[in-house]
Amino acid sequence: MSKIQSAVVYWNGEAAGLLTRHHRRHYVFEYFEEWFTNPEKPAVSLTLPKTKRRWEADHLFPFFFNMLSEGFNKRVQCRFFRIDENDFFTHLVKTAGYDTAGAVTIRPADESEQLYADD
Repeated sequence: MSKIQSAVVYWNGEAAGLLTRHHRRHYVFEYFEEWFTNPEKPAVSLTLPKTKRRWEADHLFPFFFNMLSEGFNKRVQCRFFRIDENDFFTHLVKTAGYDTAGAVTIRPADESEQLYADD
């Protein structure tokens, strides 16, 4: 399993919350307090509404999973980054940092961690 365990979720470049993988079967998304308490800030997804601050699941949340490439592109990305094709969390963090189809981007929580470093 990759070293990446936490990632900051950004909305239009502004930090909205933290996505954490505790192990392959336990994921948590938690809004940052400043984002959660500001009524002008939107939910990052309709499936992760701001009705509560912390969301937990036994799989990568569908909203984030749907940001991943599929098929040939997925295989090429996984080979390039040397990650398991079933390691959806690491795949997400390595590929959703800048050029995404929408307002949400995801980057490693540890700013000192290099996005393209070999694991």
